[in-house]
Amino acid sequence: MGVKVVGLTGGIGSGKTAAARYFAAQGVVVVDTDELSHALTAPGGRAMPMLVARFGPDFQRADGALDRLRMRELVFRQPSARRELEAILHPMILEDSLAALAKARGAYAVLVVPLLFESQAYRDVVDRTLLIDCDKEVQVARVMQRSGLSESQVRAIMATQMPREDKRRLADDIIDNSGSLSELALQVEAKHRYYLSSLARARSQ
Repeated sequence: MGVKVVGLTGGIGSGKTAAARYFAAQGVVVVDTDELSHALTAPGGRAMPMLVARFGPDFQRADGALDRLRMRELVFRQPSARRELEAILHPMILEDSLAALAKARGAYAVLVVPLLFESQAYRDVVDRTLLIDCDKEVQVARVMQRSGLSESQVRAIMATQMPREDKRRLADDIIDNSGSLSELALQVEAKHRYYLSSLARARSQ
């Protein structure tokens, strides 16, 4: 790997996307596994033939993309379907992530992985981990506002994710995003300066 990699993660509604956007504004290369997943399941996406072969044409929209709502409902009901979906998508996402990071230039790159701590493959790729964290009630409110899901639906999704306390214990660095976007931007700028200086020290040793 040509550059050092900071693995950025956080629970649903924590603000991963906003934090990644602020890192990009600092000139940092950001590779987002969610974006790679969407590309793989878009019209003409590399994963679509395998997904249609496994789950059937009902899971493909008229435009050729994956019907993400239908798939989300299926994997929520059937854990075995989730495992089969992940068996198809995850190796492709990892392959595309590594390819993108290999092209990255700069002191470091940011790799956004929602399930970073659950995936040894990604933990082996990153040099440091950064958790975007916030109060659980803030998470619930944010997701309800942006998605239209009910509180019970949001809490059900959160219940499937690694507990917040475990993520905090595993993370090398933590940003508390319980406040405003401007506060988040300031924290990202501080972390950016820290990563630049720590990498400079590491190179000089």
